[in-house]
Amino acid sequence: MSTGVLYIVATPIGNLEDITLRAIRVLKEVDAIAAEDTRHTQKLLNKFDIHTPLTSYHDHNKEEKAPVLVSRLLEGKNVALVSDAGTPGISDPGYFLINLAIDQTIPVVPIPGATAAIAALSVSGLPTDRFVFEGFLPSKHTARLKRLEELTNEERTLIFYEAPHRILQTLDDMQSVLGDKRKAVITRELTKVHEQVIRGTLSEVKQQLEAGSMKGEFTIILQTSSADIGHDSISPEEYLRNLMIHRGFSKKEAVAITAHDLGMHKKDVYKIGLTIKEEEQDV
Repeated sequence: MSTGVLYIVATPIGNLEDITLRAIRVLKEVDAIAAEDTRHTQKLLNKFDIHTPLTSYHDHNKEEKAPVLVSRLLEGKNVALVSDAGTPGISDPGYFLINLAIDQTIPVVPIPGATAAIAALSVSGLPTDRFVFEGFLPSKHTARLKRLEELTNEERTLIFYEAPHRILQTLDDMQSVLGDKRKAVITRELTKVHEQVIRGTLSEVKQQLEAGSMKGEFTIILQTSSADIGHDSISPEEYLRNLMIHRGFSKKEAVAITAHDLGMHKKDVYKIGLTIKEEEQDV
């Protein structure tokens, strides 16, 4: 007998309308839905008239529950895995079940949808061509500082998740390790009624955050280390060259970023770009 299929179903990160038609169909057709919080997921099922049985699967029962779910899959039953919000397996216990299913050669099928990290990056205004998702930083102060030190020279846009009770401490640590002037974007409650996007330097976004609400889940996005060089200490040529040659931006993208960051006219920056292109052709 063939095995069942484990579907990894992305659910909305806030607004319940952000679910795909395919996700709704799969949730209706599977034999069971494994949910991080069954009470939370039940609200989603009620919204779309889904009556599939729910079973709990979370970080505290994953080692006991995953083998049970795999047994059902091996019996030919289809199971959908969902998290409280977003894509399962991203900073949640889904990874454990997914790997156990793979070990048993059970088909694992993605049903793509919302992910808070990508949603936040898409509206951040920071470079999206190369980025790295760090998830949650260590909860202990010393370990958090150590990890930030390791990321000091990272040249890709950095994405983090953070909980409300640690957000200010984390921003303090980021300032102490990475400096006050690094550009940052903080998003809170994306797609919900109180959606908020805060942009500025690390010190500026922390000040704005302190003046508002600390509720909800936060995503922090930081600009690359190479972009943190003081604008007064780098020439337009060097700035543009770094973007075009070392970071892979197209000439059009690099010109726009340089003009914005250095407060120059695009026409002047474009001329510099032509010079750099000519130099590269001669190499």
